[in-house]
Amino acid sequence: MTDGVVTTNTVFDPVRVGAVELANRVVMAPMTRNRANAAGVLPDSAATYYAQRASAGLIVTEGTQPSAAAKGYPGTPGIHDDVQEQAWRKIADAVHAAGGRIFCQLMHTGRIGHPSLIPEGARIVAPSAIPAQVEVARADGVMVPAVLPESLTAQGIAGIVRDFAEASVRARRAGLDGVELHAANGYLLHQFLSPGTNRRRDEYGGSAQRRARFVVEVAEAVAAEIGAGRMGIRISPGGQFNDMQDKGNEDTYLALADGLAALRPAYLHTLRRRSSPLHRELRNRWPTAYMLNTGYLGASELADVSPLITSGAADLVSVGRLFISNPDLVRRWRHGVPRAQWDEDTFYRGGDRGYIDYPFACEGTDMR
Repeated sequence: MTDGVVTTNTVFDPVRVGAVELANRVVMAPMTRNRANAAGVLPDSAATYYAQRASAGLIVTEGTQPSAAAKGYPGTPGIHDDVQEQAWRKIADAVHAAGGRIFCQLMHTGRIGHPSLIPEGARIVAPSAIPAQVEVARADGVMVPAVLPESLTAQGIAGIVRDFAEASVRARRAGLDGVELHAANGYLLHQFLSPGTNRRRDEYGGSAQRRARFVVEVAEAVAAEIGAGRMGIRISPGGQFNDMQDKGNEDTYLALADGLAALRPAYLHTLRRRSSPLHRELRNRWPTAYMLNTGYLGASELADVSPLITSGAADLVSVGRLFISNPDLVRRWRHGVPRAQWDEDTFYRGGDRGYIDYPFACEGTDMR
């Protein structure tokens, strides 16, 4: 199906995505919640949080570091040691018991990080030694200017590729249904894609195909371990978050899509405020499920996202903040129940308030 071709599908229809059957086409978008401890281990309440939202066709978890050196924020979880893996097993079991499906988003923040968050001797790294003109969080939560990153060596790149592959193995061993590679929002994989942050003149920079190479290598390594049908990729073409200068970079995203197509990943997850020729071309070229997200500033009520499915612009739609305050969002949409408003003050503060205490509209009813 290509963009602009009307379909009979709705957001409530089931769909097969790679190796996974989904009950509907509404995806809970990845959202950082800062509930993990200093060791990157999520609390037991995280299992409750995700299981409450299992009416989504698919849950994509908060960004999760594949190595200790990949961490960029206090309170984000990891999936690179046994204790972290066990916490994720509790989450996977809870979501599956509630009838849901869940992918773990793997995120290396690259230059968007601070030395206090990573092990002694590790370095803040990026494709090129170009600091982000933003503030980043220290381990104590204080915001400070971003540091000058080190340009990754070929050996360092190979090590990060292995980290992603090993984290994907842990994710599957923990019972998670798959992983999403975070190549958006100004983090490491996105930094390699953009000529504003990638000034390399080796095999990883200088042309569209070379800028796409690192992301393709990560995807190939992950697919070799867990199967491409259990792997998605998230991108944000033209995105400016975290001091990205990605406009006019269409050739790189087309090269990336072409480089990934042979693998046949489960899906491509694209952030899109409005339709553009690039988005339409990506949709037309992409061989498997295509997911759209309207972004942090975009509208994402049912009336906004439903046409993305019925028009053929996407096979799946992802929604973020509405899932925070409406754990039963899909059921509310299906039955026309008003949505609750989120409390932004609780997004990142830790604790259970604003995390697992939002009410269900369907309690005591037969809203399925």
